[in-house]
Amino acid sequence: MNPILLKFAATAALGLALAGAARAFPTQPVKIIVPQTPGGASDTLARVIAQKLAEKWGQPVVVENRAGAGGNIGMEGVARAAPDGHTLLMSYSGTHAINGALYKKLPFDPVKDFEPVATLATLPFVIVARSGAKHGSVADVIAAARSGPLTYGSAGNGSVNHLLGVMFGQAAGIKLTHVPYRGAAPAMQDLLAGQIDLVFTSLPSVSGAIKQGSLRPIALTSRQRAAAFGNIPTIAEAGFKDFDVNPWFGLFAPAGTPLSVIRKINADVNELLKSPDVMEKFTGQGAVPFATDPQQFGSILRDDITKWAEVVKSSGASLD
Repeated sequence: MNPILLKFAATAALGLALAGAARAFPTQPVKIIVPQTPGGASDTLARVIAQKLAEKWGQPVVVENRAGAGGNIGMEGVARAAPDGHTLLMSYSGTHAINGALYKKLPFDPVKDFEPVATLATLPFVIVARSGAKHGSVADVIAAARSGPLTYGSAGNGSVNHLLGVMFGQAAGIKLTHVPYRGAAPAMQDLLAGQIDLVFTSLPSVSGAIKQGSLRPIALTSRQRAAAFGNIPTIAEAGFKDFDVNPWFGLFAPAGTPLSVIRKINADVNELLKSPDVMEKFTGQGAVPFATDPQQFGSILRDDITKWAEVVKSSGASLD
């Protein structure tokens, strides 16, 4: 056969095989690994999208929490999984874009060992104090920090909760005293007990406590207010117009996952993000649905890695 025809036939056969793989996917239950504990923003968003994908695919989509080492345990598990799309990582900028600068050694490469699949949402963090605290606004926090020590708790050194305090302190020209914990839950417990003054945390993780009145929201870290929490002002509104930290959340697959499978998952997720049910559940948590293609997602990740590396450097945080 003519060599040109042979090459054309081979290319066509490969294209048909890839298309067939995409149509057939998934051929077994899909697992979404969340490298944080249950109840946080990653877990909440993952469970919403998992349920909808299961309905669409006719296969179980199971969310598994695999927390530890600042998210690295769950991330490594996905990096080492079979690259067939049946094991996905629910990640966010607070781990995927930060850990490379924070940890001296990682058992994986945040870029090379993963394929960006689909963004799900952007979601602001919020500064909270316990109910009845004297500092109820950004101006109050700044004044309190200037008159004496003001503490804030985080999920650990180098966590996004920690780095937000650094960024806010630099913007406001104040010094906040950082108190690291082994996870966000114990930090919140000490906040409620009056042992610390503030916590920077994801909005979904405290939305119930805010609605119940046990926590007092001070300001969001995003430039825009959250639709479902329109009464909470932003740090930008308090005079810091350039302050805008609105982390993304999204799905990754192990490196080497077929592009046809990645494109199918991306298309299906983007379609679900337009559904009224998903939009309602996301916005009810303060999240904004955020659709991209895999290439755009990869570009966002690389930009964020550069941005957060500077914040980590200025914080002095470093972990083995």
